[in-house]
Amino acid sequence: MRFGVLGPLEVRSADGEAIHVGGPKPRALLVMLLLDAGRVVGVERLVAGQYGEDVPVGAGNAVQAQVSRLRRALGGLVEFGGGGYRLAVEPDDVDVHRFERLAGEGRRLVEAGRHDGAVVVLREALGLWRGPALVDLPHGDAQVARLEELRLTACEDLAEAGGGSVAELRELVDAHPLRERLRARLMRALETAGRRGEALTEFTRARQVLADELGADPSEELAAVHLEILRAQRPARRGVPAQLTSFTGRDRELARLAELRDARLVTITGPGGIGKTRLAVESARRDAVFVDLAPLTDGDQVPWAVLGALGLRESGAQGPVRRLVAALGRDLVVLDNCEHVVDAAAELVRTLLAECPDLAVLATSREPLGLTGEALLPLAPLEVAPPGVAADHARGYPAVRLFADRAAAVRPGFAVDRDHVEAVVRICAALDGLPLAIELAAARLRQFTVEDVADRLVEHGPFRLLSRGDRTAAARHRTLTAVVEWSWDLLGPAERELAARFAVFTGGAPLAAVERVCGGTEDVLADLVDKSLVETDGVRYRMLDTIRLFCADRLAGSGEERKLRRAHARYHLDLAARADPHLRAADQLEWLAVLSAEHANLMAALRWAVREERETAYRLVATLSAYWWLSGRSSQAGEAAAALLTDVPAGLEEEYVACVVHAVPRAAPEHWVRGEAVISANGWLMRYPFGTAMWGMTVGPRGPVPDDEPPLGTDPWNAALGRLSVGLVRVLDGRTAEGERLLLAVLDAFRGLGERWGTSQALDWLAQVASWRGEWARAHALWAEALAKFAELGALEERVDVLCRRADCLVRQGEPDAAAVDYRLAAELSTEAGRPDTPAAIRLGLGELARLRGDDTEARHQLDLALATGHGDYGTEAIRTQALIALGRLGDAHRYPEAVAVALTSSLGSTLASAAEGLADAALLTGSAERAALLLGAAVALRGTTATGDPDVARLASAATEVLGSTAFAEAFARGAALSRAQALTALDG
Repeated sequence: MRFGVLGPLEVRSADGEAIHVGGPKPRALLVMLLLDAGRVVGVERLVAGQYGEDVPVGAGNAVQAQVSRLRRALGGLVEFGGGGYRLAVEPDDVDVHRFERLAGEGRRLVEAGRHDGAVVVLREALGLWRGPALVDLPHGDAQVARLEELRLTACEDLAEAGGGSVAELRELVDAHPLRERLRARLMRALETAGRRGEALTEFTRARQVLADELGADPSEELAAVHLEILRAQRPARRGVPAQLTSFTGRDRELARLAELRDARLVTITGPGGIGKTRLAVESARRDAVFVDLAPLTDGDQVPWAVLGALGLRESGAQGPVRRLVAALGRDLVVLDNCEHVVDAAAELVRTLLAECPDLAVLATSREPLGLTGEALLPLAPLEVAPPGVAADHARGYPAVRLFADRAAAVRPGFAVDRDHVEAVVRICAALDGLPLAIELAAARLRQFTVEDVADRLVEHGPFRLLSRGDRTAAARHRTLTAVVEWSWDLLGPAERELAARFAVFTGGAPLAAVERVCGGTEDVLADLVDKSLVETDGVRYRMLDTIRLFCADRLAGSGEERKLRRAHARYHLDLAARADPHLRAADQLEWLAVLSAEHANLMAALRWAVREERETAYRLVATLSAYWWLSGRSSQAGEAAAALLTDVPAGLEEEYVACVVHAVPRAAPEHWVRGEAVISANGWLMRYPFGTAMWGMTVGPRGPVPDDEPPLGTDPWNAALGRLSVGLVRVLDGRTAEGERLLLAVLDAFRGLGERWGTSQALDWLAQVASWRGEWARAHALWAEALAKFAELGALEERVDVLCRRADCLVRQGEPDAAAVDYRLAAELSTEAGRPDTPAAIRLGLGELARLRGDDTEARHQLDLALATGHGDYGTEAIRTQALIALGRLGDAHRYPEAVAVALTSSLGSTLASAAEGLADAALLTGSAERAALLLGAAVALRGTTATGDPDVARLASAATEVLGSTAFAEAFARGAALSRAQALTALDG
């Protein structure tokens, strides 16, 4: 595992997957253990680090509980012994220890005069910092101060070795104006860049600051640097151009370029607007020769452009190449924007490197020069913060930092705070983290709010919004359209054809898909990769969305779009059909991974088919049913499936039933009736057995539920699936004991097959039943196993559901703090799953927690949000029923009848039982304690068991008993519990 504390706490597995370790307290505990990686940390120190001087009673027990949570996330790495805890990891697995080791090594190299090596090591050390250190440790001021001092010393050492850019040094000096060593290095960097006036001004500032703050004069070292600059002469060459804006977000790339200093030819590649030129400028020595090839119209002009940058006049005595060979020595030549004269640039570089042994070349191009020995640095977009991240964490992401910096330049005072963070993250994501596009978007804050910019990117697309830029920039960089057109114009006919066709893919594609859908050859696709129009990781090919949208516009104008969309949809239908049987076999995870990689394409194919080719759409819904449910994405198909419910196409009857299943609860009663008619006419479905099982699980008592499991053939997976469906319906319909028996048999069957999804479903609902009976330990053991198996499947939505049910149980168990942790984790997973808002179930749970804690304002806020969200999701009626009841218990008595009305539309016993308990509250308010007792009994009849530990039910029972007496209460309760389902429903209506 790898751990990071130089920034927000980060834990990653060996394969790079992020690991969640819980809320603030476990995170703080882990940080303390990481600071002493491999060593025992005493419990007293852990308590002090968490609570400071204000240590509450039971803090030691709290630390023990937090350790238990960490062990669930990290396994056996957390060890106990010697009166404390130890994290069994190597120090180099933790960024802070790696930083300290590298910083020390870098300083020794500087002192030994080995500056090139020092730059590489120190860049690597400073590149480990992702933001402020130890932000998850509330009482770590001393450690933070020590690490910040080490970071500044490393920055000074890097500057001493010649590795600091002007922008970096300026930022450090502004933050630490009394550090003269930093100021001296900034003055030298400014003078080398030809900015002598600024260098001298820095000395004047330093003298003023030192006099004001310390009453002292500049040191001898600073004065000596000042004198050197005064005596120096300006270079005649065209050096690296000065920049008007700060440089941000490319620390790792700068470190990589430093590592490549021994390479004689390095080419920075990437699409237009990715920041190639700026990176080259920042990394190059100030005395480098900078040559901008963009204005050239002919390859013959390349050597003359280099000659001019050297300050040499044209001469007829010998050709430009021979004069360059004679003039160039131990130089670094930066050749910027080579792509449109790439052949001529490559030829010149080959000659110069062969005849000038001390020469080095740093090139930027949208495609490599293609020379032997060329070291490539492909430039990726800036990292974008994930949706839902807090403002403090978002500011640690390079794309967000760039936007914030450029936005503040046009709107002084702008900051990425809690009000703006969501919009800024949306903007950066919509623009693929492309630096130029982000800068153009930030410039629009002159006219719009940041929220307006984010919304307009969705509404109008990036090309229309980003149609104005810096008037002084090169024409190809003034608008986003111009950036992409520059690359498009450099393509040949076959490359343009394939680029336009490739735009049909959303989220990329493997080579086989590209060849089948687009008809392009592997060689042409490789050319698009070389020219930075397409990216590849060796398995999949993809376009940045900004480039894809441009190419999609070209596809729309080609007359080929419908043909390509149809080929795309049918390819992915075939893929889904090939995968479906494997999802019920031992290679389940492998095929889930295949389909998950194509999820965006599958959904795009479905949306197109719903509009243009409905037969394909019906087949896609049915064929993808198992994939959607097994991967926890079942809700994502609802809107498309609902659009297909208008009629039952001949020959697609089973497919129609699958659409009804996925459209619940959007489907209307007439759609359930049509689905039931199909099943009645054709028997239980055989071609799509998963759809059959889901009919019972989603439509539930509304649809036909057999007395025995559906006859899904002899396949043991299908048979177990059918029994799972019936068992779950029995539980939801109040026949709890019968349902539990079925679910236990299903669990044995799925475990015997080694199947994860069905096992997890059975575990989840057996845990729910156990929790109703108050069997807390059994319930939590079952849920823990279910969550582990859903995690193996990558089923985020399913994990959210299970966490919410476990949190509900913890509330009834009297563990509100633990419940809050589960709700927060569910919210994080929901965001990770791509949901734009917090699910209603989480809002409901947080509202109930607030209500039980007496925070009525927060409770109303969360409950209102629960009612406002979640429409169209499975389980909506249950959530709305419980939210309305909770509002009733906050004093809105008119909500109780609303809750009953909603519950009666669901027909689920558990939801109806909740409504009965809510009505019992209403009955007590009107003085009818006997009716309250009867309704509490009716709730048991409808649910099939008592909801043990429910604080509201306990309160109601106590209040009614106080009015009636224990004997009368017991009699009324028993009458309610003895009611049939029909009689209980009548009691609700009465």
